[in-house]
Amino acid sequence: MSSPDNDLEQLAHAAGIAVHWKDAMGRDHAVAPDVLRTILTEFGIQADTPAQISASLAFLMQLEAREPAALRTAVQSEPIEVPMPGTAQQAAYHVQFEDGGSYDGVARRNESGHLVLSGIDRPGYHTLQLEGASCTLAVAPRRSFGVADAMHREQGRIWALGAQLYSLRRGQGAVAAPGCAGFGDFTALQQLAREAAARGAAAVAISPVHASFSADPARYSPYAPSSRLFLNALYIDPETVFGEQAWAAVSAKGLGGELARLAGLDLVDWPAAGQAKLTVLRALFDDFPSNVEPRVYQEFLAFERRGGQPLEAHARFEAIHAWRVAETGDKTGWRHWPAAFRSPASPEVERFALHHAQEVRFHSFLQWLATRGLAGAQGAARAAGMPIGLISDLAVGSDPDGSHAWMRQEEVLARLSPGAPPDVFNPKGQAWGLAAFSPRALRSNGYRAFIEVLRASLAHAGGVRIDHALGLSRMWLVPEGASPAEGAYVRYPFRDMMRLIALESWRSRAIVIGENLGTVPEGFNAEIAQAGMLGMDVLWFTREGGWPGAPFRQPGEWSTHALATTTTHDLPTVAGWWRGTDIQWREKLGLLADGSGEPPPMAAREQDRARLWEDLVRAGAQPEPGPVPQDPPVKAILRFVSDTPAPLAVVPLEDMLGLDEQPNLPGTIDSHPNWRRRMPVSVESLFAQEEVAERAAELSRTRGIA
Repeated sequence: MSSPDNDLEQLAHAAGIAVHWKDAMGRDHAVAPDVLRTILTEFGIQADTPAQISASLAFLMQLEAREPAALRTAVQSEPIEVPMPGTAQQAAYHVQFEDGGSYDGVARRNESGHLVLSGIDRPGYHTLQLEGASCTLAVAPRRSFGVADAMHREQGRIWALGAQLYSLRRGQGAVAAPGCAGFGDFTALQQLAREAAARGAAAVAISPVHASFSADPARYSPYAPSSRLFLNALYIDPETVFGEQAWAAVSAKGLGGELARLAGLDLVDWPAAGQAKLTVLRALFDDFPSNVEPRVYQEFLAFERRGGQPLEAHARFEAIHAWRVAETGDKTGWRHWPAAFRSPASPEVERFALHHAQEVRFHSFLQWLATRGLAGAQGAARAAGMPIGLISDLAVGSDPDGSHAWMRQEEVLARLSPGAPPDVFNPKGQAWGLAAFSPRALRSNGYRAFIEVLRASLAHAGGVRIDHALGLSRMWLVPEGASPAEGAYVRYPFRDMMRLIALESWRSRAIVIGENLGTVPEGFNAEIAQAGMLGMDVLWFTREGGWPGAPFRQPGEWSTHALATTTTHDLPTVAGWWRGTDIQWREKLGLLADGSGEPPPMAAREQDRARLWEDLVRAGAQPEPGPVPQDPPVKAILRFVSDTPAPLAVVPLEDMLGLDEQPNLPGTIDSHPNWRRRMPVSVESLFAQEEVAERAAELSRTRGIA
């Protein structure tokens, strides 16, 4: 006779929750029963009593047989298996292709009891009719669009700049321009792309540009957006559409001095800068459409029509949130609103939209301008000769109080945060305070929400980096209010999601990068490589044997299935690592792990510096051996990474300029200036810096571009 805990574990397993797991050190762990119950409850599965557990388990066991999938995936030209109850050994089916045409066939039952259809050569979202049921059949190419496809040759090695968009500066003549409210904008991105293309760069990888909370610019983390379906309106440069009228709005609002002050800061003052930008944009909207040509207004109307219900819902959220902030000072999101406003389909929300139509339309106007700006940056990059152009960044989730979670409540897990269990680099674990997709809701809704975010990220880019791509296979989910260690791994429909990524990748002709850092499931890297998704090899972690303190892997031994990079936004820059700036910050803020029995961090870093110096010399990246230098050998390290066989090498601007400070320090909020540091030079003068020009030339030379 089974025990209650065994039944609970069986139910958790059926729901895709891993009861037992191994940490980064190979140690075994078991998830506590209370954590399992909490996660199951958030999945909509009752598990408080033995009777509920028994009933829920029976329900899950019958679900696949009772409820045909809304969308099934397949691989181009490969036989298609469809689980279908019954004993008939064959069944007629009909396929309607999305681009017209159709065909009829006969499916035959295999030894597993599944009906098997003939492979389909045409990728796309087709309609399958079988045994009286209908579903979407997403047929994907065998792999994603790749660097070689973008280069139109079998092999090629290219390089890209990495840029935090907010950090960009424009030239001195634009310091008080309407778009330069103390942080970068889409015009600065255009200029950077042109300058980088002229030096041989094939792409610019940018930080996320997802929609933030316009009514609360203090919520500025690019990885905790309000919505991943829309864009951050603060990156708009109003001058691109309104020209001199944008300058007039600055003058009319008395903002010239404030914009000049903000432009001179080394750290972004998000609340002040955001307010200044929105004030200018609101002034321009108040005169819209009389301040634009009729054809421009027609362009806006067409954008509204294409945006449809999702755009309207996002605009309504933004307007309600702004109204709540103005009326009550309450900056929290929809979960704290009056009950009548918590559903986008409620009569109260409909009445609000009717009575505040101009406020709602203002936010559609902002999305139009932002989309125009991002599209302009990608167009400029491609026109300048970049084969890829922009590489967007898709955050792992969104703020549970934001627009996306409000619009898609049935498809997100607002009370379960993605994160990571304790490991060597984060001994307390991580909970990111975000809302991730529900794996069960993804399947039952035909992956609508997932396809939406893919398309939004690829709409104006030649590539996408998927943050925490490990979550495509399994996600560490932490109940709201629990410590990061009190979570569990939840299984996601990896095969289906990878196929959808490949399909959308080819439809957009965009490369795909999966951020695969952390505790990697067995076989994950091999599977994404086979699917054409580039992983990420980061210098600090690319060691012989894969362990901290080991020698650095020589360039020729790096993977051909991952991009090569010096660092990420969460890790030290080359100069910062060499000087131990990251250790100094962690020591100052009490973030260092208990290193009992280990060398002090600075002593360990000194050993690592000596080891890296030896490896640079051994690889020929540093042609003149000698004592370990005090100054960071940035050029040699960039040459080391660039000389790998990786199809793409990415160098952050911080390393091109040899800066000490990194954009973000994990484990901090206000004690470190996360997402606020600005570049010390403008994009126009970036490559006029002798060292930057030399480093760019070296990257092009080692990558075989020049």
